[in-house]
Amino acid sequence: MTHHPCAPFLFALSAGILLTLGLVHLLYTFHGPKLTPRDPALQALMQQVNPVLTRQTTMWKAWVGFNASHSLGAILFGLLYGFLALAHPSWLLQSPTLLAIGWLVLGSYALLSRAYWFSVPNTGIALSCLAFAAGSALVFF
Repeated sequence: MTHHPCAPFLFALSAGILLTLGLVHLLYTFHGPKLTPRDPALQALMQQVNPVLTRQTTMWKAWVGFNASHSLGAILFGLLYGFLALAHPSWLLQSPTLLAIGWLVLGSYALLSRAYWFSVPNTGIALSCLAFAAGSALVFF
């Protein structure tokens, strides 16, 4: 199957956007106040309260861990799909499975972003989806 020569770069752009969002989110998770509550009393309470699931952690530790692991998922997607797009484009462009997984991941992030997050990640994920869609269009049409 032949593809338009721009297709790999569009997939790499999509991956790069998600990689950037993941890296910035990871930085914000461990440095600075961006992901801390505006009310310091809430953070103090989160550091003391356990979730119903277990007493082995606190809501604060779970919050930090969830944010870090969420970042790692975006970073993994960005690195993997960026690598495939640039180093082995035929593997990505000729694999309906890899393309479907990419759509599943990006679609899930888009739904989560619209439902739970705010404009910056929502816009970034929308741009990533557009680049992935344009790359897909060049592969299939």
